[in-house]
Amino acid sequence: MNHSEMRRALAAGAAATAICLLTSACGGGGPAAGGGKISGDKVTLGVVTDLSGVYASLTGPGAVEAVKMAADDYKKKYGDKAVAKNIEVLSADHQNKPEVASTKARELYDRKSADALFDVPTSSAALAVQTIAGQSRKMYFNVGAATPELTGKACNPYTYAWAYDAYMLAHGTGATVTTEGAKDWYLIYPDYAFGEAMSSGFEASIKAAGGRVVKKDPTPFPNDNFSTFLLKAKSTKPKPQVLGVMHAGGDLVNAVKQYDQFKLKQQGIGLALGLISDTDIASIGADKLEGAKFTTAWWWNKDDRTRAFADEFKERTGKRPSFDHAGNYSAATQYLEAIQRAGTDDPDKVRGELDGMTFSDVFAQNATVREGDHRVTHDAYLAQVKKPGTEPTDTTELVRTIPAAEAFAPVSKDCKLS
Repeated sequence: MNHSEMRRALAAGAAATAICLLTSACGGGGPAAGGGKISGDKVTLGVVTDLSGVYASLTGPGAVEAVKMAADDYKKKYGDKAVAKNIEVLSADHQNKPEVASTKARELYDRKSADALFDVPTSSAALAVQTIAGQSRKMYFNVGAATPELTGKACNPYTYAWAYDAYMLAHGTGATVTTEGAKDWYLIYPDYAFGEAMSSGFEASIKAAGGRVVKKDPTPFPNDNFSTFLLKAKSTKPKPQVLGVMHAGGDLVNAVKQYDQFKLKQQGIGLALGLISDTDIASIGADKLEGAKFTTAWWWNKDDRTRAFADEFKERTGKRPSFDHAGNYSAATQYLEAIQRAGTDDPDKVRGELDGMTFSDVFAQNATVREGDHRVTHDAYLAQVKKPGTEPTDTTELVRTIPAAEAFAPVSKDCKLS
């Protein structure tokens, strides 16, 4: 079998896996059926996340449950033929602090013998975990952070960026809103790596589309009072046509609610969102956001497959999943499938199964694990907030699909994996 044929075979196998997981029509078998070598006779998956802070609803306990779902579905699919017969899922709260994230990652890798870590929202924390993963030579699948540095100058052979990044978010929303006529922007962003990446990404996209950023300001993180910045939006000359809010989670909810309280929309200052999920829309209220455009990697009511996953997730948690939850399910599923093909959890052999792989699953469509920087590219979606449909959290509708090749930046020259 030549290289191209092998890629096609892997893609077909991944697609079949996705269908199997969502229909429970699973048989046994696989390339490594019958067993393999697992270190310590157990595969340990660690979820380092925000269990109690501003990103807890977007990531947090739901991310942990999503990884558990992936482990359960893997065991259900392969049964006695599973290479990873014993899977343990552990969690740690990094409190959105890089020093805590670093400590938790090292503890999971060294003391708990974790084979792979997942999630890690907050870019500064994500970069801290990336350093530990490289030093430990163990697998790390980032889902929750958007900094391009993960696949840029900070990249390493053991880290994979699975869900989204600042370029994807800015390229979709910034360019579209500017092209539609909102030429003058005021950007506010959280004062850490994610916010800085979002601000620079949006500014580049806005300028490329013929607009300009008349003012931009970092805000404290976390933050519950945006009044100073909203007053600036009203007094800035020239007056901005749109306020670009580059926050996420609880900070985003606070900023948008206060935008509404200050009646900026009535004063001709529109709203553009850097990152938002169904959970945020529910917290803010769809009536306050109706028509607002944003770019997303996924939402629960996109199609039959996503709804089936969301139904199972809701049965387990009582809530609909965010894109982060679906992304963690995807990353954990594809990692376990790579172990199955490799017949081992040896990280270098698992990397060999992942690098260059193409797949489509419940989260990622037309996806490729890029060999050059370990960015997972996939279709993204320009969406907008709509009136609730079948239920209160059904608030997202598609504007257009952004093809994978367009959604993400090319491989960075700063990334050196070898």
